Amino acid sequence: MGEHPSPGPAVAACAEAERIEELGPEADERPPAAPEDHWKVLFDQFDPGNTGYISAGKFRSLLESHSSKLDPHKREVLLALADSHADGQICYQDFVSLMSNKRSNSFRQAILQGNRRLCSKALLEEKGLNLSQRLIRHVAYETLPREIDRKWYYDSYTCCPPPWFMITVTLLEVAFFLYNGVSLNQFVLQVTHPRYLKNSLVYHPQLRAQAWRYLTYIFMHAGIEHLGLNVVLQLLVGVPLEMVHGATRIALVYVAGVVAGSLAVSVADMTAPVVGSSGGVYALVSAHLANIVMNWSGMKCQFKLLRMGVALICMSMEFGRAVWLRFHPSAYPPCPHPSFVAHLGGVAVGITLGLVVLRNYEQRLQDQTLWWIFVAMYTIFVLFAVFWNIFAYTLLDLKLPPPP
Repeated sequence: MGEHPSPGPAVAACAEAERIEELGPEADERPPAAPEDHWKVLFDQFDPGNTGYISAGKFRSLLESHSSKLDPHKREVLLALADSHADGQICYQDFVSLMSNKRSNSFRQAILQGNRRLCSKALLEEKGLNLSQRLIRHVAYETLPREIDRKWYYDSYTCCPPPWFMITVTLLEVAFFLYNGVSLNQFVLQVTHPRYLKNSLVYHPQLRAQAWRYLTYIFMHAGIEHLGLNVVLQLLVGVPLEMVHGATRIALVYVAGVVAGSLAVSVADMTAPVVGSSGGVYALVSAHLANIVMNWSGMKCQFKLLRMGVALICMSMEFGRAVWLRFHPSAYPPCPHPSFVAHLGGVAVGITLGLVVLRNYEQRLQDQTLWWIFVAMYTIFVLFAVFWNIFAYTLLDLKLPPPP
């Protein structure tokens, strides 16, 4: 961002609140300080006694005197922070979190407490929005349970970068499916074609030492009926989640579900291959549904009970299809059809790691105790599955299907 020259500290502080970004060099042309040092200099201007606190009243007066320069929703958030301090003081860490947009847990609690004192119009009641603004508002109400978070997201979202991860994964899955359909001359139940398992992307128990297969199997689907539902769920659920939580977090949940799915098959259904992106899809969808249930009163999406029912029915139908296919007589015995256990691995990731991600919008995950607990559980599972794949197949003297 460009510089915001200011004649004095009050206007400089207002520019901070307006942008919620780092300031450029100060107007007196001193060399720019490190971010923490710069916040300290700003803070000390309001704390001449070096007590570590500034008056919430002064902070509020500063915001109100320059309210015309602030986005109305961000102004509400800043006023909520000031109102939340019953002792009339704001500590240095809250000040830094506010100005640098690092919304820590304590900062969120302060916002929520202060927001209860605000009697402002809900985002849903605002009129005169254009199509893109209505879309962003719709996504906010679909994914976030707190009004203050919805307003923060609505004001902060710029569509830069766009939700590229889910769209890219979906396009690749469709492209690989079409390529296989043309090469096999079969689009429905491709998995029954005798050459299907020869593809180097499919996870096969005899080729489990080829580590890439634990991830690349998502680009192979049993048929158009398998691909269709996964693509629909990825676009309807995954894209809005990525718009709100970002590509990094959603990719983390998705990939963790994919890897957990293939590892779960290698442990619980040792003779079966794996295809399809259901592990990642079920991780995202189950995390989203669990977040809705746990924040039922706060979620304001329309027809949420009906839509949850439809989502559960679709997931159950897809899971039922996978179970039926697994036990259906194989087209290439003695190798069975692909396993359904990857779905369960994805659900397990969704209601643990995924739920923590979705419940902590713009919060530092490393500050969440549950996050570390679930990361430890996931790591233990991965290590266990790796050792299982190395030793268990030999110790159990399991008869595996021949390599494709």
